[in-house]
Amino acid sequence: MMQLPLKGLLVLEFSQYLSGPSAGLRLADLGARVIKIERPKTGDACRKLSIKNLWADENNSLLFHTINRNKESFTANLKDPQDLKLVLKLIAKADVVTHNFRPGIMEKTGLGYGDVIKINPKLIYAEISGYGKKGPWKNKPGQDLLLQAMTGLAYTTGNANDAPMPFGLSIADYMAGGQLVQGILAALIRRQKTGKGALIEISLMESLLDFQFELLTTYYSSGKGLNRSQVSNGNPLLGAPYGIYQTATGYIAIAMMDIQVLATVIGSKQLEQFSQSDTFVKRDEIKRLLGNHLLQASSIHWLEMLQHHGLWAMEVNDWHEMTQKEAYQVLQMEQTLQVNNKSFTTTRCPIRIDGKRIFSSKPAPELGEHQLQIQRDLINQ
Repeated sequence: MMQLPLKGLLVLEFSQYLSGPSAGLRLADLGARVIKIERPKTGDACRKLSIKNLWADENNSLLFHTINRNKESFTANLKDPQDLKLVLKLIAKADVVTHNFRPGIMEKTGLGYGDVIKINPKLIYAEISGYGKKGPWKNKPGQDLLLQAMTGLAYTTGNANDAPMPFGLSIADYMAGGQLVQGILAALIRRQKTGKGALIEISLMESLLDFQFELLTTYYSSGKGLNRSQVSNGNPLLGAPYGIYQTATGYIAIAMMDIQVLATVIGSKQLEQFSQSDTFVKRDEIKRLLGNHLLQASSIHWLEMLQHHGLWAMEVNDWHEMTQKEAYQVLQMEQTLQVNNKSFTTTRCPIRIDGKRIFSSKPAPELGEHQLQIQRDLINQ
């Protein structure tokens, strides 16, 4: 069995929903012991947050199991002095604490960074907020869709005349969770060298601003906003033919390439009139002509032609089509979790170590499932 690199690391997760728990998920995948500190009776609010009414069991949503597999659960009422005393004993032995509460919440319970670092100076204390801890937006709800709206990200997708269009997933939560893990690992390396703990701070807003660094750098330099193409917009910074196009049988994606080479390969006399310097200035005109030309034949016809000449083009798959492909299957991205008498399939950790994939069949914990074990292992010693 693979010796996971974070084995022996103790993480306390005061987090709910997606951003903080997604960071804990990755740390657990890599071998850390991750304990969710949850409210008695209700626990992480994500336990009851169902997508398309899909439930893993009678108490927990499928979404909760997706984000919280491989963890343990310990319940504590942080307003109760006795429960708080138990939690402080856990913190004294922890390597990492994470939370994604609004600014000031942990401080009110006596679990802010300034409080806990006194009992565990080597602690890595990692927190996610919506907009940071200062400024007029600090108490606004840190919800993914709202952050996409407020950071301009909703204007990067879709065509020029389309309304603002959000990503079809919670990109701010995923980005912030991944960046929190980066900060934690960096702080652990520094602690190994110096013995010092650290405060790691991430906000959903900063994560989405970083996500748009290419676009924002262009804006800072020019002072001009985004310029999405009228048709087949793929990236506001890139010229034709970059985008997705309909064919006689479906859709194909076409990436960067020389417009003259493309015109010759697909046999378009109309495109031959354009030079490479036209591909941004006359982007919409080129894309319309290309789109009309591609409607004349099937996706397979165009892909065979383009790929034969080394041009970057691929089919547009839905999930069913993708999972039938050998290229997907050889990755072995699926794993099965057993929850009571039910099983369901989810994705594995995408990281490979020394050529080995990381799988874990351990489902998310029931609320308070590991209460006695955690007390024996960490509190009553």
